[in-house]
Amino acid sequence: MGFLTGLFWLFATIAAALAAGWLFRAAAIAASPQGLAREFRTMPLTASFGLLMILIYILVAIFAPALAPFSETEIVGREYMPWDAVHLLGTDNLGRDMLSRLIYGARNTVGIAFATTALAFVAGSVLGLLAAVVGGWLDQLLSRAVDVLMAIPALIFALLLLTIVGTSILNMILVIALIDSTRVYRLARAVAMNIVVMDYVEAAKLRGEGTWRLITREILPNAMAPLVAEFGLRFCFVFLTISALSFLGLGIQPPTADWGSMVRDNATLISFGDITPLLPAGAIALLTVSVNFVVDWQLHRASGLKE
Repeated sequence: MGFLTGLFWLFATIAAALAAGWLFRAAAIAASPQGLAREFRTMPLTASFGLLMILIYILVAIFAPALAPFSETEIVGREYMPWDAVHLLGTDNLGRDMLSRLIYGARNTVGIAFATTALAFVAGSVLGLLAAVVGGWLDQLLSRAVDVLMAIPALIFALLLLTIVGTSILNMILVIALIDSTRVYRLARAVAMNIVVMDYVEAAKLRGEGTWRLITREILPNAMAPLVAEFGLRFCFVFLTISALSFLGLGIQPPTADWGSMVRDNATLISFGDITPLLPAGAIALLTVSVNFVVDWQLHRASGLKE
């Protein structure tokens, strides 16, 4: 019976997710201009569900102070209080409201992950495109430096650097951005190497176009689709890396609310059959899956394939 009950709830959850995706897609089609509505009509239900979840996460992160019933650091009771009408998800190991910290965790974890991904993406893509256009010694120098950095496992390298430079939020952003920019560099360079040999790029060179103009006007627009998809994938990896570092104690430091550290701090409740520590883990998993749904849709659109 337990297996059948679990199977029922699994199918019920999937059906509810698809229904939510369908309703969101219908609302987006009705509220969008004609050109954008046409894109939404071709959007699969998985992508519409992912887009809906991303929008909810963004709204929760922006309006966290208004949505959270308590402050993220306020001690409101004794430790590990059960769920009740006042504390809907109980309290954590210090007596702080779990729902409030879960809501604030969206602002901290997702916001820091987005800032880190943006920094890594800008640095990696600019250097990758520059290496492909200039070539020669600059390409060799950047590529060999990237090879050295990529030879070290990312999580171990991040742990090592954070142990050396400290675990402040700024240091964490810079360290993870450095590590992930190497992956973005590789993709940007590979895509740009296939574009720089095209006739229209050669014609631009003959017109006397400068390096920066070649990158921004000729190469970047034609490399945008795979780079945008890579941004979504990089965000997922950065998001999971920050959560893993926080779980290990080297990520976002207390008392700042963070989903990874929330799992670690309240893991003892799992031994008593309490699912509260799984809620921040579920929030991490749900956002990761949602972003991947949207990335898959964008890759399909960019490929030009038809259903």
